[in-house]
Amino acid sequence: MTDLYIFALMTGLIGSLHCIGMCGPIAVALPLGKKSWGYRAVGSLSYNIGRTLTYGLLGGLFGLLGKGIQLAGLQQWASIAIGIVMILTVIFPAIFKSKFQLDKIFTGYAARLIGRFRKLFSHTSISSLFVIGLLNGLLPCGLVYVAIAGAINTNEVANGIIYMLIFGIGTIPVMFIIPMAGNLIGIGLRKKLRGVVSVFIVTLGVLFILRGLALGIPYVSPKTKMLQPREEMMNMGEDPKKNDTIEMSH
Repeated sequence: MTDLYIFALMTGLIGSLHCIGMCGPIAVALPLGKKSWGYRAVGSLSYNIGRTLTYGLLGGLFGLLGKGIQLAGLQQWASIAIGIVMILTVIFPAIFKSKFQLDKIFTGYAARLIGRFRKLFSHTSISSLFVIGLLNGLLPCGLVYVAIAGAINTNEVANGIIYMLIFGIGTIPVMFIIPMAGNLIGIGLRKKLRGVVSVFIVTLGVLFILRGLALGIPYVSPKTKMLQPREEMMNMGEDPKKNDTIEMSH
């Protein structure tokens, strides 16, 4: 499980570079411009704590989904599928760049979200910034989807929560700076950073595939055994043979 938490932290730290170009508009629009540096720091931190808590809630929900997949004996297949989807999220936009511009989709949605919650952006209170962070955590985002894929692979509600909280903490350094720096980050730098993130996501996808293949490679692809329904019954303290005898007697 430790290796998954490391994945979560690295996804947050490296993947948050993607937020500069994608999810950054909301962070830039936070009502902090005319405040002191100290207040802006506290406000930015409050906003990021809100985001992280929402990620934790999502982690619990998808950790529960992962538990169901595990009980069905499909966890390795799920890991392989998740890895393939991660890779496709990078390849697909690259192939259909002229027809599919992800940047515009997310930027437009962010602008609409700002408009819908305009009242929150008109207040400069710490509580308003916290609520904005909570709502921002629900914003459709490719990076969050990558993290959710990892939460599913934890196969537990508590582990899913921890995974997404660690992911959220990993995003805080970059997302803390964005409201402070505003639009000072140039377009050229944003494109380079997105390229780094794309390579990272593909690498992470390959690791998830290797994990699902269970090739016996320490840390990268450890040997695991599919959990079968009969084994699960034994783990729960039930004797499957006893149930078989009962069924035969009928």
